[in-house]
Amino acid sequence: MATMADVARRAGVSVATVSHVLNDTRPVLPHTRRAVLDAVDELGYTPNTLARSLVTSRTRSIGLAVSAISNPYFTEILQGVEAAALEHGYSLLIADPHDDPGHERKVVQLLHERRVDGMIVAPSADPRELVAYLGRHRVPAVFLDRVVDAPQDDGAPRFDQVCAESAEPTTRLVTHLAGLGHRRIGLVAGRPGFSTTRERITGYRQGLAVAGLPYDERLLVHGDSEAAGGERATASLLSLAVPPTALVTANNAMTIGALRALRERGLSVPDDLALCCFDDFAWADLFSPRLTAVAQPSRELGARAVRLLLDRLAAPERPAETVRLPCSFVHRTSCGCPPRDQRSEPSELALPNAHERILP
Repeated sequence: MATMADVARRAGVSVATVSHVLNDTRPVLPHTRRAVLDAVDELGYTPNTLARSLVTSRTRSIGLAVSAISNPYFTEILQGVEAAALEHGYSLLIADPHDDPGHERKVVQLLHERRVDGMIVAPSADPRELVAYLGRHRVPAVFLDRVVDAPQDDGAPRFDQVCAESAEPTTRLVTHLAGLGHRRIGLVAGRPGFSTTRERITGYRQGLAVAGLPYDERLLVHGDSEAAGGERATASLLSLAVPPTALVTANNAMTIGALRALRERGLSVPDDLALCCFDDFAWADLFSPRLTAVAQPSRELGARAVRLLLDRLAAPERPAETVRLPCSFVHRTSCGCPPRDQRSEPSELALPNAHERILP
């Protein structure tokens, strides 16, 4: 097996220079760097990761703590994180906090004890223990998907954060349904405490206001961001004396639950109830009818989180930032619109700067 000394002899440089090239511990002239990397390739040299971590105090690893990894949305985020981490020479340690604040803190501590260089975390609905642990131990971290209101003493955000826009896309769904003539539009919202839940409720109420419709608190129910909760919440809406004629579901799992509740009652979409959902997923266009949805940039969210974390590792004192990425409105037929080749544009209350993809 080739050693660092073998690489140094082949490249005609010192062992220290090889170390600086492989560990990025000191600038090296471009032609020297090229000679070292060519020697590494020719000899098939594999760096000793453990030895490197002892020299640099870095393990070239990132801790990722996200719940419901089986959820297609988080699976795509994971793919984005993994690809970006690999591109920059980092490995991943993955843990599921189960959206439980106590377990979340334990998971983060476990990742910290594994000496990860930094963490990417989708925080729970009550992240106080999480924020306290990361702050106390000065762990470089990025919050993903859900933002946390944890400012420093000067009011500036304490952690880097990356998420998708939630309010405006939800408003778009509501105004689209209102433009089709619906006046009683229900919302199956996510788990209380999540920033995504608060923002999508805000967007729902803004959509009603834009459409000139009154807010009725009975039409807003929580499905706790899971399929079973979405089914219960939809059932409660359908049990109202005057049920909604259209429904917005605030994530993909609750959409599945809503469809189950409708099937149990022998109701069809969109004939009995128009449906729009937040989160597009691989089989959304396999349902009959195909689901009109807001598509989040899942992989880009994961990749951007990695880039933010690497920027933090390179410049620990730089100001924290919150990045919000736009979503796309994917126009199918569950909202009650005909297929594209039969469609005339509805009198939708369109919002400016909306991203739209129209699928047949």
